[in-house]
Amino acid sequence: MHEMWSTPIDLYCERLTPSFWAEPVNALSNIAFLLAAWAAFRSWRKDAGGDIPILALILVVVVVGFGSFAFHTLATRGAMLLDITPIGIFIYGYFLLALRRFLLLSWPTALTLLIGFFALSLALASLVPREVLNGSSGYFPALAALITLGWMLRGHRAGQAMLVAAGLFVVSLIFRIVDLDICAAWPLGTHFLWHLFNAAVLYTVLRGAIAERQRPFSQELR
Repeated sequence: MHEMWSTPIDLYCERLTPSFWAEPVNALSNIAFLLAAWAAFRSWRKDAGGDIPILALILVVVVVGFGSFAFHTLATRGAMLLDITPIGIFIYGYFLLALRRFLLLSWPTALTLLIGFFALSLALASLVPREVLNGSSGYFPALAALITLGWMLRGHRAGQAMLVAAGLFVVSLIFRIVDLDICAAWPLGTHFLWHLFNAAVLYTVLRGAIAERQRPFSQELR
């Protein structure tokens, strides 16, 4: 079991050896997540102090940065869990927040939709070969959720933020997908840009949630 989790993984252009610093740009670009978390925290402290769900999501972004750094330095199967688990927690946590706070759905309805969303994401990630879209298929439900929720809430700041984030996420996914395909022409790859744009995505949706709580719109949605 230990050997399985410690098995080296080489998934990106930049990594040429199993060494710790074989992906310096991919590793250090995770600073963007810490900067996004800090910027979101400053906004939270100013405009949403006491809102624990949003603060929890901001802390998850910090963990995303450190988890991804661990994966792009250790590059083992075990370290991969440190990478994918926090981002999954953020995606599902924000989805649940949007269903409850923005769409005002009941807990049973929101949890049912969350389970379906999780199942679809897991199915795509598990059943679609990694060679297809460079292992990015599992993120497409998150993109669809951003577009759908953003469109439904387009007259509000949270919805507008989600639509902007969806555009950023499309660019982010493109950089993740093409990374291995351009190795010959650009050995550094483009995965580090996935980190930078993803950090912008997470900050954007957090900032939208913080801004929205300044103008509750529950009556407008009823």
